[in-house]
Amino acid sequence: MNVALKGKIKTYPDTLIILSTLMLLGIGVIIVYSASAVLAAQKMGDAFFYAQRQLMWAVLGIISMFAMMNYDYHKLKKIAKPLLIICFLFLIAVAIPGIGTVRGGSRAWLGIGSLGIQPSEFAKLGIIIYFAYMLSRYQDRIVEFKRGLLPPLGIAIAAVGLIMLEPDLGQSTVLMGTVIIILFAAGAQIKHLLGLASLAIPAFIALVVVAPYRLKRIVAFMDPWAYQLDEGYHIIQSLYAIGPGGLLGLGLGRSRQKFLYLPEPQTDFIFSILAEELGFIGGATLLALFLLLVWRGLRTAITAPDTFGSLLAVGITGMIAVQVIINVGVVTGSMPVTGITLPFISYGGSSLTLMLTGVGILLNISRQTR
Repeated sequence: MNVALKGKIKTYPDTLIILSTLMLLGIGVIIVYSASAVLAAQKMGDAFFYAQRQLMWAVLGIISMFAMMNYDYHKLKKIAKPLLIICFLFLIAVAIPGIGTVRGGSRAWLGIGSLGIQPSEFAKLGIIIYFAYMLSRYQDRIVEFKRGLLPPLGIAIAAVGLIMLEPDLGQSTVLMGTVIIILFAAGAQIKHLLGLASLAIPAFIALVVVAPYRLKRIVAFMDPWAYQLDEGYHIIQSLYAIGPGGLLGLGLGRSRQKFLYLPEPQTDFIFSILAEELGFIGGATLLALFLLLVWRGLRTAITAPDTFGSLLAVGITGMIAVQVIINVGVVTGSMPVTGITLPFISYGGSSLTLMLTGVGILLNISRQTR
């Protein structure tokens, strides 16, 4: 994607990106409280436990967003390589017993107790920045498989391999989906990408074979009611939440499934609670805000002053879009269950702050569009 547009460079950010992001963030804090109040009161003795922390991370994320909005994205070129190395060091460290922290069955965290970071979240943004830098420098090579496509693909596969050691199939899928979007935008040939897709099928089968629980999830996805007490439980409870929501919902705070029926109501399945309480109208409004954000992000990519900014905007926007598609697909029973949060909405400090940091970079690019 080579952008060479003439015109005066503007100095103000895309207001629709700011508005859609802040609206999503506000909805997220409210729904995190509504979805987690019962669980927090029962588990932590404080109904506001998760909501307070989400609000704290939201404030820190907003500070990071506005800081990056005023940080010239061209300076990211200088730190692209060191940032990639740091991301890989974190991914290696989290796989070492005694250093990485196990949560939810995955060794995916670095930190002590409830304070920690998820290196895979940092890796997504770090790889986007590095790929935008590398592909903008050697864009003429991208049409070649060995010199153009293979080097970035090797980096992505190495990162995915480390993330799969946690194991975390969800984050691996988001990362690879984002990488494919960047490579396509950079000019990779369709035949090469289709060839890689054909190789991905046996790789996916191999991942299923080495971990039988993944096969159970796929089988349960095909017929969740046949496995309603184990692998199909999440999907069924999610649908029990979405269905009664109807057009207008049961009302904010009136969810029934959050009373310890639906697992992870404040993270992976928060969209189910939102749809139950706010109905089809609420769910559609949320998705419309995401569509607005993605549209303005792609518009920023198209009008960016250089290839680096264009690919950077594509990567950040693509990461958000892929994550939304997977999360909503899972909670509606359209995809097998995998642990992916809903951007800006689900509870989680690492995801929230990194997403807002990415939006800040996107806003800085929008300030320099022609």
